[in-house]
Amino acid sequence: MSDVYNVRLEPVGVEFEVEEEETILDAAFRQGIALPHGCKEGQCSACKCVQLDGETEMLKYSTFALNDFEKDGGHILMCRALAYSDVEIELLNFDEEVLSKSIPVKEFDGRIVDFQKLTHDIRGVDIEIDAPLKFWAGQYVDITVTTEKGEEITRSFSMANTPSEAQKLSFIIKKYPDGRFSNELDAGGIKKGATVKISGPYGMCFRREDREGPVILVGAGSGMSPVWSILNDQIGSGEDRPIYFFYGARTQDDLFKLGEISDLTGSNGNVRFIPVLSHADEDTSWDGERGFVHEAVDRFLKELDADGEGDVYACGPPPMIDALTPVLFMNDFDADRIFYDKFTPTSGSSAH
Repeated sequence: MSDVYNVRLEPVGVEFEVEEEETILDAAFRQGIALPHGCKEGQCSACKCVQLDGETEMLKYSTFALNDFEKDGGHILMCRALAYSDVEIELLNFDEEVLSKSIPVKEFDGRIVDFQKLTHDIRGVDIEIDAPLKFWAGQYVDITVTTEKGEEITRSFSMANTPSEAQKLSFIIKKYPDGRFSNELDAGGIKKGATVKISGPYGMCFRREDREGPVILVGAGSGMSPVWSILNDQIGSGEDRPIYFFYGARTQDDLFKLGEISDLTGSNGNVRFIPVLSHADEDTSWDGERGFVHEAVDRFLKELDADGEGDVYACGPPPMIDALTPVLFMNDFDADRIFYDKFTPTSGSSAH
């Protein structure tokens, strides 16, 4: 029988148990304690904290996430830390609302029931699971599938459906040149009817309730997936808030769900859709916004005189997020009103 130790989190005073050979972050997930996290693989620094007391050992991690100076100063990554005694930790980043809305991570069996080609490089995938998944709009799960060749692939994808649709999950996936999951879908290595394992929910970029000001959604590529979930969940909440939905694409051929979006804006006067095309200079049929999506957001916020009011949910590739961040700060948005999800193509298990 493996040893079990106690973890205490300061300054929130939360305690939970961690088993031997289980990372501190996984133990928290299992018991429904939502700690700050990103990649879950020691590649980012989202779960970095200070170890105040106890004995831990770190699994392999990137020094970009935790450099030697920080490590010598007592910092650890919770996603890589194994406990060998009771441990006391000081959180560097925490959100009381997130902690109060924690959902235990669980595992589910499922199967792929539908597959759609939405654009030349965007795919839709629907998965039915064996029990309802409780999650907040904007969160994601890890999906593990075995290909026809017997290769096991695990990837992270955000749900496009709302939490009210808890047993049939929809995903919007971008096809990358080296993306094993998406390319196997196209090549037939992952077929309709394939069985999958799902673990979740994860993610901090989920819809916050009972807030003031507009809801500003910014997406690009497969960032449509969590944004679509947040959009529909916000509409279904009955909250009377303006919703501004920006979506960045290259050309008109890269836009999708236009019929559904038109229906939403037609039946909900508080929703405005602003598509932005970055490669439409010679497209005389396009009369919408041109340039990069962060530039359109900046222009719009200045015209709106938003003055930092509202919540921003931004989901898409790192260059989009990195370009949008200074725009939001220059328009007086506080960090606690901005929620990000960066989608990075990778051969690891954390690609959206």
